[in-house]
Amino acid sequence: MTFAWVLFGIYLLLTAWIGWQGQKKTRDFSSFALGNKDIHPVFVGITLAASVASAATFIINPGFIYVDGFSAWFHMVVGIGLGFIAMLYFLSFQFRRIGDENKALTIPDWIGKRYQSRGFALFFAVLNLLSFAFVVLLVGGISIVMQSLLGISNSNALLITLIFVTGYVFIGGTYAHIFTNVLQGTLMIGVTVLVLVSCVTILNDSPDSFIDRINAINPDLISLVNTNGRLFNDVFSIYIAGFIIGAVLVCQPHILTKALYVKNDKQVKQYLSVFTILWILFLLLGSVGFFAHLVLPDGALVDATTGAFRQDLVMTAYLEHMFPGWVHTLASVILIAAAMSTLDGLLISISTITANDLVLNLYATKQNLDQQAKMKLALRTSHVVLILIAVAAYLINLNPPQLLGIFGQIGVYGLTVAAAPALIFGVMYKNPPLNYTWWASIIALITHFGLYFYGAQLIPATIISFVNPGVTAAIAIIISIVPLLLIAKLKWKKIN
Repeated sequence: MTFAWVLFGIYLLLTAWIGWQGQKKTRDFSSFALGNKDIHPVFVGITLAASVASAATFIINPGFIYVDGFSAWFHMVVGIGLGFIAMLYFLSFQFRRIGDENKALTIPDWIGKRYQSRGFALFFAVLNLLSFAFVVLLVGGISIVMQSLLGISNSNALLITLIFVTGYVFIGGTYAHIFTNVLQGTLMIGVTVLVLVSCVTILNDSPDSFIDRINAINPDLISLVNTNGRLFNDVFSIYIAGFIIGAVLVCQPHILTKALYVKNDKQVKQYLSVFTILWILFLLLGSVGFFAHLVLPDGALVDATTGAFRQDLVMTAYLEHMFPGWVHTLASVILIAAAMSTLDGLLISISTITANDLVLNLYATKQNLDQQAKMKLALRTSHVVLILIAVAAYLINLNPPQLLGIFGQIGVYGLTVAAAPALIFGVMYKNPPLNYTWWASIIALITHFGLYFYGAQLIPATIISFVNPGVTAAIAIIISIVPLLLIAKLKWKKIN
């Protein structure tokens, strides 16, 4: 335990020092939100990979794969991975060009200027608050690992996490996010390689094939369609929804805005190449869900306090079982770093969007403030929002939702399905009509939340699992975007 505290303390001090270096380059609200376009594309690629591969990839996803097997693995690793990469390449280049032309600072700002609608920007600024659900997921995931690693209470783990991450984001903004994520991303690469090598050693330990060993435990785990699964139990949820939701996840504010960190398309291509390699590597960590079945003893995933099964303990239990104490401790610190690397990006996006697109839209315009005064107000507001987010996340995680992964997905998927039509048509067509796009966003939002909360009652005979927010989000995208694509093909002019 002493070694864990020493190692964790070194990580905190090093990250804090790096965050302080970011403060030196943060001159105003624009540099707080996006930097000054002087960040090397390799650093942007590492930052993006670290931001995307969060607590969900390192801590939460292995648990779902442990429970549902191949069905969950294909959805979360293959489907989401391919969909994400495809959409990221599709959107990033044109998003950067249009964003540069309009001097956009955030996704709502980009959308408002692209569609020449202050109301549309305000709509997405409000929706951006749904990202808070993902903040709760991340903070809760960090607390799970920190309690096991440091032997502290949930409350203390939450306080350390929120004070530390909010603090370095508060002083350093985007530069603190980039600089600390390069450190965190590098550490994540190391632990990913270490864990995947351990999986290979498990394969070599037995003459029986991997598939035969998993099949002997539970044939459902290797079924192409696990009909007994709770979340991934039909062809749509496994093979179609994963790709679609992977694509729309690109529309998260802290992901797509990375294109605005760099100067030109060449740099976009460079950071996307770095990201793709690292993203594939990180996604493979979900496979630990299979290997945990082969090595973990009975009771390893039982909560010592409540006696309940905890699927979100899979990764921490696997590390504890497979590695010597010091290696397990090192890997656990890096898991915390993985979650923090996404948390800081989310905190920046929520605080800057709330300040720039919500407060300035509602307040500063009425006050007739000049541009300099607006930016000062936005910077102060973003700092206040950071503190409010931290307090709210702390209070909710004192009694966290049962499945943190599902809780986080519901809100984030709602935000992304609404943003997807505006971003997709905004980069594809010269003058996409505002009314069509706005209706597509509203329909997507209503469909996602409506099916998730009421789908089983409205359509009781269906085999589709509406308790999986990835499924309801995928249906929302199909219903909202496909008809609009047909209309656009006939009426709208594409950007060359």
